[in-house]
Amino acid sequence: MSKILISILAATGLASCAPSGSADSASSGKTLDAALAGRTAGAEVSCVNLQNLGDNEGLADGSILFKGKTRRATVYVNRPPGGCPSLNSSRALRTRTTSSQLCSGDIVAVFDPSSGFDYGSCGLGPFTPYSKS
Repeated sequence: MSKILISILAATGLASCAPSGSADSASSGKTLDAALAGRTAGAEVSCVNLQNLGDNEGLADGSILFKGKTRRATVYVNRPPGGCPSLNSSRALRTRTTSSQLCSGDIVAVFDPSSGFDYGSCGLGPFTPYSKS
């Protein structure tokens, strides 16, 4: 059974996961430090339960911030080893997994939710949890 996690990114203020200087970059310049203010890093984990994840956001440094379901929930940062092409404010991430978890090595597709057009994919790395202090 294939689970699909589709997270449509907010319409404004998101950064691209494309390498710096990419012509397709729509970077807001939001930094990882700003996104994680007031949170403390935990030990890296290979997998996270999909039920613990809410929205996600591409940041200026090429990482992906997976938000929790609430403001106080743990958030997870993933740094795809090869970057994540063309992720911007008008695109979304799509994953397919046979379990209830999203794991390092899983493939995330970047696509346009209105047209369905794919813009590439990236393999996820380990997840670093960040909890409110």
